[in-house]
Amino acid sequence: MTSRKRNLHHAQKSLRPLKTVYLVILLALVVATSVYSLRQNNLNAIRLRDAVIEVDKNNGDIESALQDLRRYTYAHMNTNLSAGTTSIQQPIQLKYTYERLLASEKERVSKVNEKVYADAQVTCEKLYPIGLSGSGRIPCIEDYVAKNGAKEQPIQDSLYKFSFTSPKWSFDLAGISLAIACVLLIIIVAKVSLDHWLKGQMRDHL
Repeated sequence: MTSRKRNLHHAQKSLRPLKTVYLVILLALVVATSVYSLRQNNLNAIRLRDAVIEVDKNNGDIESALQDLRRYTYAHMNTNLSAGTTSIQQPIQLKYTYERLLASEKERVSKVNEKVYADAQVTCEKLYPIGLSGSGRIPCIEDYVAKNGAKEQPIQDSLYKFSFTSPKWSFDLAGISLAIACVLLIIIVAKVSLDHWLKGQMRDHL
């Protein structure tokens, strides 16, 4: 047996304990762990998002709930949130906070305008004291209200929408198992390729 053939035989023998089937089984287990962990990451993000919505609905500590969601999303992969059957990420919308602000603004304007109208009546009665529908009184009231009345100020809904992006990879069970799976896949491909090459070389030296 030539020196080269002995070396090839020794290399092939050294690879035998590392059974490919065992590596494939290990890879399958690691991939299953990674898939499960990725799913758990997403479910936890959904739970935290739902907590934000619930706190918003009950007018609770929204900032704290948002911070919890933000920290979790930034620290774990696969925590981007999509809506419906689409994969497009949707922002977190503080719908109830926004609706409360709109209602508050409407109430503010209504109260201001009630006072303005009352002031207009007093002012215009002094200017036009003859009869409620006397010449000039109604136009006077309308003009006074137009000049001094309040208008609703627009509230930007973008200020109440939040979007958090998860990392491509994270140092958690999902990320670590995914990295191990990639390493195992490389080892399996390399081993299969090397086994095939060694067998070919052995045949050539028979």
